[in-house]
Amino acid sequence: MMSSPEDFMLPCLNKQIFGFDCMGCGLQRSLALIYHGEFLAAFKMYPAVYPLIALFIFIGLNIFFKFQHSNKIINTLAIITISIIIGSFTLKLIT
Repeated sequence: MMSSPEDFMLPCLNKQIFGFDCMGCGLQRSLALIYHGEFLAAFKMYPAVYPLIALFIFIGLNIFFKFQHSNKIINTLAIITISIIIGSFTLKLIT
């Protein structure tokens, strides 16, 4: 019997202890949705999932292939990702 990615998801301790989502809540479910091919639902679940994936892919590729201006690209991707994480978290708290 094959197990699905949902079988290995960790609970959010912040949500269990304090009762509200953390900035990472939804990331695991979003990755599971991408795994199942539901790309729009993954974005709605956790909007920073695609910039985060792009950041990690670029960092991984940069280990093997040294890109020119890689520090600027990594910093830009990180700033975009962090801005989306903070923005979506703030919007989630407000609504």
